[in-house]
Amino acid sequence: MNNKKRIVIIGATSAMAEHCARLWAQGQSLDLTLVGRDAVRTERIAVDLRVRSPQSDIHIIQADFIDPANIQTTVDGIAMQGAVDIVLIAHGSLPEQTNCQNDLQMCSDALEINGISPVLFAEAFAKHMAKANHGTLVLIGSVAGDRGRKSNYIYGSAKGLVTRYAQGLQHRFSGTGVKVVLVKPGPTDTPMTAHLKTQGSKLASVEEVAQSIVDAVERGQLTVYAPKKWKLIMFIIQHLPNIIFHKLNI
Repeated sequence: MNNKKRIVIIGATSAMAEHCARLWAQGQSLDLTLVGRDAVRTERIAVDLRVRSPQSDIHIIQADFIDPANIQTTVDGIAMQGAVDIVLIAHGSLPEQTNCQNDLQMCSDALEINGISPVLFAEAFAKHMAKANHGTLVLIGSVAGDRGRKSNYIYGSAKGLVTRYAQGLQHRFSGTGVKVVLVKPGPTDTPMTAHLKTQGSKLASVEEVAQSIVDAVERGQLTVYAPKKWKLIMFIIQHLPNIIFHKLNI
């Protein structure tokens, strides 16, 4: 009988996901499934984790992150192997706002991979968790989803979708054995934000954000801003009157 904690990571090659996996693998045996679009990159992550945690069982799955039928098949196949304790849905991309404004295909792609795809994965897992009355779903949103801003409103719209969806899922599973954790990172130092770093933006360390995610799951916290300072920052931004907000270059 396998008594190892069962964790599934969707978008396992993302820097946040990789560092969460390292933290979860410290000092415990896992049954860890890494799901990625690129099998070579995903296997590279798996090799590193096997060295760090030789007592863990680590599997990889290559999947299509856009096609609903493929998402359903992927999730159903994972669920057939037994109940899942934690699912982290961490994939996404950070498009240039101006590119999305000028190219509707890029706009559509950004909305799909950052908003629709995470929701479809979560909904597919939610069905199985509801039957088992067990498990924690972790969705990566963003502070960008808290209020539309001219600098990133396409990306922010997708993350706003994830936020509203997670809130609805939390309401659905309130009082049950299923937990839903919404993570709202601020700008974080990952390959996805390399262009922001070159522009002089101050970014949080990916290690700090990953630790916040793991801690939030352990506490069963509904919503976590990472780093914590973003909770206050976004509270202020959300409540600024339009007459002031529209004068800001953010």
